[in-house]
Amino acid sequence: VQLQASGGGLVQAGGSLRLSCAQSGRTFSSTAKGWFRQAPGKEREFVAAVSWGTGRTYYADSVKGRFTISKDGAKNTMYLQMNSLKPEDTAVYYCAEKRGSTAQAMSGMGRHIDYWGQGTLVTVSS
Repeated sequence: VQLQASGGGLVQAGGSLRLSCAQSGRTFSSTAKGWFRQAPGKEREFVAAVSWGTGRTYYADSVKGRFTISKDGAKNTMYLQMNSLKPEDTAVYYCAEKRGSTAQAMSGMGRHIDYWGQGTLVTVSS
């Protein structure tokens, strides 16, 4: 399994970006996929996840109402639409896959992820 993240960049506060995470190979319906981020000097933290089979989503409180996670099963690709970006959203964003999990359960499994993408840098200027 290879996860390829893209879409990061530099944006002003209040702006928007859309991240993509494409996967080679098949995604099983019992899989959760999501996004984590790591800011300089901080630990990696959960952002959002989607249960691949049901489409249910789960978000960190810090991004709820601003970020939207979605999936395209036909393309085996996951997206993270980020609106109303803040400087504190600046981080390297990693897509991840956890088999046999739900979106909500994935939020607490940062140390037990099965597959990680390479990360894409999001910088929000004030």
